[in-house]
Amino acid sequence: MPYKSRNDLPESVQNVLPAHAQDIYKEAFNSAWDEYKDKEDRRDDATREETAHKVAWAAVKHSYQKGDDDKWHKKT
Repeated sequence: MPYKSRNDLPESVQNVLPAHAQDIYKEAFNSAWDEYKDKEDRRDDATREETAHKVAWAAVKHSYQKGDDDKWHKKT
């Protein structure tokens, strides 16, 4: 199900990502939720939700990386 706000994101996302990265995650998840609604558009046997989460994390990793301090930082 799409997320309306950062507060709706899973705690595992809220607790580790900075606010801007959470926004990226939310927007990417919601977009993928719409894009991959049909099973034939997804890889393997992944559910719609699993696919949307994978896309969202990939979007975050495009702009952020996990540092040696185990926190996520914007790439330079």
